[in-house]
Amino acid sequence: MTPEEQKKAFEAELYTWVGKEIAPPTPGLDLVNEAMIRHWCEVMGDTNPVYTDKAFAASSSKGGLIAPPTMLQAWSMEGYPMAFADTQDPSTMDGQRKLHRFMEDHGFTGVLGTNCDQEYFRDLKPGDTVIAHTRIHSISEEKATGMGTGYFIETRTEFTDQNKALVGTMLFRVLKFKPAQAPKPVAEGAAAENKAPTRSKSVRGHDNAWWWDQVEKNKVLPIQRCKSCSTLRHPPRPFCNQCQSGEWDFITSKLEGEIFSFVELHYPEIPGYTYPLMCAVITLDEGTRILSNVIDCKPEDVQIGKRVKGEVMQVDVDNVLPQFRLV
Repeated sequence: MTPEEQKKAFEAELYTWVGKEIAPPTPGLDLVNEAMIRHWCEVMGDTNPVYTDKAFAASSSKGGLIAPPTMLQAWSMEGYPMAFADTQDPSTMDGQRKLHRFMEDHGFTGVLGTNCDQEYFRDLKPGDTVIAHTRIHSISEEKATGMGTGYFIETRTEFTDQNKALVGTMLFRVLKFKPAQAPKPVAEGAAAENKAPTRSKSVRGHDNAWWWDQVEKNKVLPIQRCKSCSTLRHPPRPFCNQCQSGEWDFITSKLEGEIFSFVELHYPEIPGYTYPLMCAVITLDEGTRILSNVIDCKPEDVQIGKRVKGEVMQVDVDNVLPQFRLV
């Protein structure tokens, strides 16, 4: 088959997934409950008393405690067993994982979440059951992006309660792509090109270009600081979330802190990274947090609360990034 015929056959099968239900309706593992609401609010820093103060909520227009609307998806998420989903028998995978595996078999190994739009129709209260109904909503035509060439896949989830009433919807879009810097195949008889693939460069824009300039040119980790109230913030953004001032400068981090949370990325393996790949949210001693990698360690040694020391380093020929090691 010619490349054009191969693409046509691939897309003919790809688009058959549109409209398919990816799994049977999935009830949440837990009812809407006060403990999970409290944990969510603590992590997100949401102090609205209608979520956690029973007396306040009872006297409010809500008539009692409610869950933050943005927890909608949390009630139906799969939990820890999801970590092993990609290692299971393909015949037992849900539809979305089968679709992703199909695309990976054709070279579309990269995945990037791009959009999540939620709509809420009523408040959820402790004791409610949330049931997720998810279908493949749309698949775009082939797109050339900075990450590589691929297809945008959009799923639509309708969330219902124990009475089958619609409580919310979610459109979630990912890009499944062939990494732009994947290694080129070596022609038969030709010498192998000894050049490792590099990571995709992060998006640079008006609000964060200065940050990347400091990282790449001066090998430092800058932290944006509000000139009006001295609040530190990361990632960079145009206004202070405390006083809304648009005036700012920055300080330089000492690159010391501790692990706030972490995950070991298993699959799919992305070109340009060294595995095992430990991704962590680091609480810097200055008070802000940064997402980075913990390197030169065994995965089992990475734990929440462990101290780390960072270094701004050349991770490949194209990228300079802060990286952290256990201390």
